[in-house]
Formats: sequence, structure tokens, C-alpha cells
Amino acid sequence: MSWSLLEAIRKNPDVLRDSLKKRFLPTDLADKAIELDRKWREIQKEVDRLRHEHNVISQKVARAKPEEQEALKAKAKELLQTLEAKERELEEIEKQRDEVLRSLPNLVHETVPIGPDDTYNKPIRVWGRFKVYKDDVEAFKSQLGGLQADYIVIDRRPFGHAEELEEVLSLGNTLKAGEVAGSRFYYLFDDIVWLDFALLLYAIDVLTQKGYTLVLPPYMLRGEVISAVIDLATFKDAIYKIEGEDLYLIATAEHPIAALYYKETINKDDLPIKIVGFSPAFRKEAGAANKDLKGIFRVHQFHKVEQFIFSMPEDSWTLHEELIRNAEEIFQGLGLPYRVVNIASGDLGACAAKKYDLEVWMPAQGKFREMVSASNCTDWQAYRLGIRFNDPKAKRKGFVHTLNSTAVASTRTITAILENYQTDDGSVEVPKVLRKYLEIFPKAPKDYIRPRNVKR
Repeated sequence: MSWSLLEAIRKNPDVLRDSLKKRFLPTDLADKAIELDRKWREIQKEVDRLRHEHNVISQKVARAKPEEQEALKAKAKELLQTLEAKERELEEIEKQRDEVLRSLPNLVHETVPIGPDDTYNKPIRVWGRFKVYKDDVEAFKSQLGGLQADYIVIDRRPFGHAEELEEVLSLGNTLKAGEVAGSRFYYLFDDIVWLDFALLLYAIDVLTQKGYTLVLPPYMLRGEVISAVIDLATFKDAIYKIEGEDLYLIATAEHPIAALYYKETINKDDLPIKIVGFSPAFRKEAGAANKDLKGIFRVHQFHKVEQFIFSMPEDSWTLHEELIRNAEEIFQGLGLPYRVVNIASGDLGACAAKKYDLEVWMPAQGKFREMVSASNCTDWQAYRLGIRFNDPKAKRKGFVHTLNSTAVASTRTITAILENYQTDDGSVEVPKVLRKYLEIFPKAPKDYIRPRNVKR
């Protein structure tokens, strides 16, 4: 059963405590939320009683004899004062309860593997034919988690994407970008820029043909909104804030798309709402000081196509599978071999009840690297954003579920193409599925990306 936080607190508090334990977090916040909600419901009952009693006396005043009215009016006034005091108390308790609820991570789904970190992530399937350098065969097999895969052993380790990009192809310059902007920025040139655009168009084309609505969202969000979409206390060092303004640069189109129905109610018949969004993404990467310093895998800015769904609660787990399958279709089209991983409980972000990662095999690095994350956030974001559904036929209301998944993150996907599509002469084959997006531009590559100093 998929519980919301409020349902868990009221119907089965042990579900919340157990979920926190699965995330390897203390349970004291759960106990605090449970106690505050108990007080809130207790005071709410008293408020309802006082309102009813005040209404009854107010009706009696209109029908009472003149000599009785003064006493009734005094009683009504006294009740109103008591009611207003209780309503203020109720409002304060509700505020405290909601602050605690907002600080709690989502409930971990029962199918999530339990473990404190990413070493407990569970590979669930693989796709493609893997090129494995001879010295990496055992490491490759160990990363499959017992799954069987089709692979070929190669005698030459491919160039790493940074070497291929800057030294072989001469189509990037991170040194100059570092000089003028800082580390993890880049200049890209010519064919790599065309490849970036082609990847974005390809992903958008695939998803719009599936009925997803194309959206170009705001690139900044107010603090109140972004703190409802993500756990801002945890990730404040990961996103950029505009100095002197209550605005944050987005780290993914997921954030502004999640806020598209901020404080609104959606009719059940209009759900699910499926969206594909394009945006730049801005990330500080403050927690990755010594990771991926070379090249364009982990950078402060990149382009991203994002899938997003608003759904009824009962449909979200089926739609979660749809999102990861969409991403797999995109990467199968690109011919990039991958594994899909079920993320362990201790490695989940606060908003996700369950998350899949799609990780492409990087033959130069001898390991799988994340390209896609697909999360079911259930009602965690919707509760904080105030996005509800209304089902008038069933006389039912509640919070929608939100789901998100990468379709393509351009620079990361380019790194995977550079490592998997290298040829012996240093050129890089363009995946066939991208060529139709390039052929209309005379200066774009048609079949191969070649070093800048080699004429076509």
C-alpha cells in the first residue's frame, strides 16, 4: 500500500518510523509529527464543538424573549472569544505540524532495496552490447549484479571523453572556460554543439509523439516555491541563488514544471498530465569537489530535456514504469548500452519514494555512469505545493502524485557518445537516430564527428 505522510501518521505511525529507519535517519521527527497531529485533531474537535454551540446560541437569540436576549448575547460573546482563542491555537499547532511534515522525507516504497548508500543499489536489467577493455572484464561483470550481458572484449582502451573532446577532436576548451568562469565550465565548438542540439530535438520528438505536452518553463523560481519542490535545507549549497533577490536558478526543468499547478486543484478527468520540458540546468556541484574535474560530465550548466507527470495516486506506480521505459527507448535509439538500477533507500533523495537510474557503460572509465534518474515523488511535492485533485463522481479529494525523469542531459550523453562511438582514427560516429536532425543544416556533421583540423 502507498501511504501519504498524513495517512501514515494517523492510520499507521509505524510506517513512518520504519521508513525513516530504512533511510538510516532518526525517528524523533516522526514522533514529534504524530504528537502535533494528535494535538491538532484534538483542538479541531474542540473548535468544531465551540462553533456548533455558538451557532445554536446565535439562533436562540433571534427567537428569545427580550428579557432572555442579553444573557444569551453575553454567552455567545464569551463563546466567540473562546472560539477565536482556540482557532489561533489550532493555527499555531497546524503551522508547527506542517513544518515538521515538510522536513520529513518521502515514505520509502516497499520495493526499494534497503541499504545506507549507493553500494546497495540493485541492477534490475541491462541492454545493448558492451565494449569492455580487456583489463576491465572482471570489474564489468561485478557491476552487473548477477545479470547476464552481451559484451565484446577490446584490446585498446578508448580515450576518455575529455581527451577525445579536447585533445583529439579539438572541439572543446575547459581550460579557457576555467580561466574566465571557473572550474566545471566549458566552451564547446562546431560539431559538438550540433550534437547537443540534435540530442535535445531527438528526445523532444520521441516524447511529443507519445502525447507529452512540450513546455518551456521559467529558469528561476521564488524561494517559497523551490523549497516546496526540493529539500532546500539539504540542497541549498547545490543551487544558485540570485544575490539580493528571492530567486533561484533552476537545477532542472522538473522544478518549475512541478510548480505549474501551484495552489491549484485539478479535475480527476484531466489526469494524468504528461509534460516534456526543455531548459538549461544550473548546479553548484558543491559536494563533488574532487569528482569529474576534467571534461563535461559534471558541470555547472548544461541543457536538459525532462519528463514530468501529474497523476492520480492510484496510477503513479504504473506511470513510474512508463517514465523509465521512455528513457530506455531514447537510449536504445542512441545505441548506448546501459543498466537500470533500483536505488537503495539510503541513497534516495528526500522527495522520492522510489527511484530508478539509467547508467550507461563508459568503456574508457570501465564503469557505469548515471545518465537518467526517474523518481516517483508520490504526494511529497504536491502536499508542499498545494496541488490537489478533485474526483466529484466519487466525492473524493486529495493530493496528486508527481513523477519526473530525465529524458536527456546533453553534456553527459555527449560524454557517453564520445566514449562508445570512437573509431581508430579518432573520429566519432554520429548515432544514426540523430542524423535526420542534423541533415537540414549544411555545416552540421552528417555521419562522423572528425577532428577540427581534418577536412571533410
